[in-house]
Order: sequence, then C-alpha cells, then structure tokens
Amino acid sequence: MAKVELKQPIVDQISETIKDAKAVMLVKYLGLTVEEDTAMRKELREAGVTYKVFKNTLMNRAFQGTECEALCKDLEGGNALVVSKDDPTKPANIMAKYAKKYKPLTMVSGIIDGCYADAKKLDEVANIPSRDVLLGRLLGSMQSPITNFARVIKQIAEKDGEAVEAAPAE
Repeated sequence: MAKVELKQPIVDQISETIKDAKAVMLVKYLGLTVEEDTAMRKELREAGVTYKVFKNTLMNRAFQGTECEALCKDLEGGNALVVSKDDPTKPANIMAKYAKKYKPLTMVSGIIDGCYADAKKLDEVANIPSRDVLLGRLLGSMQSPITNFARVIKQIAEKDGEAVEAAPAE
C-alpha cells in the first residue's frame, strides 16, 4: 500500500472532526509538560471540545476545499487542532485561560462561525461570555424590574397595614 492510502483515514478523521463545527482553532502546544497538557485536555473534554494533534500536512489536506482552508497558511511548527461543534466561544475561553497560565501554549488562528480569526481576534472571542452566561444575564435583567416592582408594592402594603392598625376604632 502507498503511504497516501495509509494516511487517508487520518485525513478523513480530520475532515469529519471539522465538519459542521462552530469553532476550529490551531494552537501551538510545544513545551507543555505532561501534567499541563493532561489538565488542559481534561477541561476541554468536559466542555465537549475536541483537542487532537495531527501532522500539518494531513491537516492541510483535510482543510482543502472547506471553510477551514484559510488556516492552511498557519500550519507551521507543532500545531494542535481544537474543535467545538456546539459553542463557538468555549474553545477560545479555555485555551486563553491556559495560554495565560502556561507560556508555551499560544493560540495561532481559527475559524469562528465560518469567519477567519487571527490570534488577536481569538483573544477578543475568549472574552465573550458563553451562551449560558449571556442568557442568565438577559433573564436577570428581565426579572429585575418585576422583582423591584413587587418589592415596592409589598412595602406599600405593609406600610398601609401599619397605618390601619394605628388608627382608633370607632
């Protein structure tokens, strides 16, 4: 069998991994210790994010003809592929946290909802709260006026009740 035929299943695996992904990122991982890498992989796995190391030539082949083709120009050195099928901000949030904690780790570039993002843009995306946090904030801001109104009505009712009790009975 030719080498190309042996590597085709890996290219297919990469293609399947990036298919229908909300976020695809490239990160430089060289220099991380086993403990650091294990801790990072554990958190990524718990968040439903895929983190795999592939050869650049295989990623290049898999990216051809997809929206990830823009990442081909950044395939130099040791790169890992970080993919999320659900939340476009989650991989950037986690990777930014670990990039601050572990200096060898750097975010290179990515595709977020079909748009190319360089390292600077990925830092901006990392600062966006997750969908759940944003929904919680929205719900809190919607409930706040109602809660305050109910509190004021209750205080008025309590105050009027005191006034009725203080008035002499006839």
